[in-house]
Amino acid sequence: MANIVQYIIVRSDLKSTLGWPLGAVIAQCCHATAAVMHLYADDEDTASYLKDLDNMHKVVLEAKDEASLVKLAEKLETNEIKHKMWIEQPENIPTCIAIKPYVKDNVHKFVKNLKLLKE
Repeated sequence: MANIVQYIIVRSDLKSTLGWPLGAVIAQCCHATAAVMHLYADDEDTASYLKDLDNMHKVVLEAKDEASLVKLAEKLETNEIKHKMWIEQPENIPTCIAIKPYVKDNVHKFVKNLKLLKE
């Protein structure tokens, strides 16, 4: 099977600058991931990814703020990379992007400049 990976990109400023609790930040990632898996459930790579639940490969990266998250979403849209940007309601705050599972070679170039999410 090809190396299929799912990238999740979350705003690091939610916790560091805006003071969100860690659990709330993790919830944003969960919301976006559940939504993108539902939206692309019939996708071939998504189906392959879900066939081996014990070996799913996810990479959680950070965007420094709302502007960088929105810029990434625009780049993904332009390149037809399927994803879901989670917008927390009722505040209407973009918090996280989950990219549907892809063969790593097909999507890594769009996120390679981002760092792994840290505390």
